[in-house]
Amino acid sequence: MATEFELIKESSDSGARLGKLKTPHGVIETPVFMPVGTRATVKAMTPEEVEDLGAKIILSNTYHLYLRPGHKLIEEAGGLHKFMNWHGPILTDSGGFQVFSLGDLRTITEEGVEFRSHIDGSTHFISPEKSIEIQNSLGSDIMMAFDECAPYPASYEYVKKSMERTSRWAKRCKDYHENWKKQALFGIIQGGMYKDLREQSAKEIMDIGFPGYAIGGLSVGEPLELMCELLDFTTPLLPKDKPRYLMGVGTPDYLFEAVIRGIDMADCVMPTRIARNGTVMTSQGRLPVRNAKYARDFTKLDPECDCYTCKNYSKAYIRHLFNVNEILGARLATIHNLYFLIKLMENIREAIKGNRLLEYREEFYRKYGYIK
Repeated sequence: MATEFELIKESSDSGARLGKLKTPHGVIETPVFMPVGTRATVKAMTPEEVEDLGAKIILSNTYHLYLRPGHKLIEEAGGLHKFMNWHGPILTDSGGFQVFSLGDLRTITEEGVEFRSHIDGSTHFISPEKSIEIQNSLGSDIMMAFDECAPYPASYEYVKKSMERTSRWAKRCKDYHENWKKQALFGIIQGGMYKDLREQSAKEIMDIGFPGYAIGGLSVGEPLELMCELLDFTTPLLPKDKPRYLMGVGTPDYLFEAVIRGIDMADCVMPTRIARNGTVMTSQGRLPVRNAKYARDFTKLDPECDCYTCKNYSKAYIRHLFNVNEILGARLATIHNLYFLIKLMENIREAIKGNRLLEYREEFYRKYGYIK
């Protein structure tokens, strides 16, 4: 098999776990945060810089790479690893979330989804089989089954129909996928905000059988409390000896709450996106460094951080870069934000080792401003 998961420790103070996920391109210690490189690049960063931050695995996006430059071109280049010069593991999402977020630009049938490109309006069709074909060409270590991510809020009838179609599509993905030795295929649990549908989805997807399971359709606009309630319900349904991936979460509170409920993997575009807009995460909370109040602040972004940015540059300088639209501002803020989350996950793993994750969460929340 392309991946092997070893469960190393279960926390005594929560549902948190430590594990090792072995892939053809390296071993990942879990729980892990995965930076997102949508179009075969983590925005503003070289692969070497991302690696230097401590990132072990990154994500890329099937939908975007299919449209540009095309999966066949990437295959011709020797696959995504070679194309982008990233030597570690890569996870590709199925394109489902992006296709479904197109709204009026797409039509769903049992066969798949017809959609118009957000770039030039041209018509395309992605089926479960096509999604696997694209991901096979990309050569990622972990591929995701093609699913429908139901919007929030959505009616019970809509979510049930969508979830059952996702199960049928997952079976088609597994049947079509042949490259199991090099590429693992993970199934995705759907079911919206309805516990009985989550349970049905978990049973159907596990009956098909995959080397890892993702929980999709959360962090799509629902309150944090509701996401936590659904994770409390859903995660224990999943096998202990397989990795569990919560799709699309990346704020510190969401990462803590997910890990405490037994999640091993998470990803989000948020840290790189807010960095490009001039906001950084610090041990004392979010800091909008482009604000005028930092014009004469010659201290570093975060007194507790030892990333490249904090070692070398002040808030005043970074604010100046944003103020004059210099690319370096986005780069320095991105380096800091990714380092912040990668370091946070490292600290979370240490806290799990010492059975003090809940204590560490409270310390972090107080300093960050989540607890007033």
